[in-house]
Amino acid sequence: MFGWLKESRRIGTRYDKLAKSFAAMVTLACTLRCLRQYFSYRA
Repeated sequence: MFGWLKESRRIGTRYDKLAKSFAAMVTLACTLRCLRQYFSYRA
C-alpha cells in the first residue's frame, strides 16, 4: 500500500505542514486509487 501511495509526490515528500491536511491528502489519494481500480476498463 505504501508503495503506490508514495507515487504521489505530495505525500512522499510531505509538503503539508499540518497533520490534518496530510491526512486529508492521504484519504484523497486512496480514494482516487480505489476509483481508478473500480472504473478501469481493462478486462
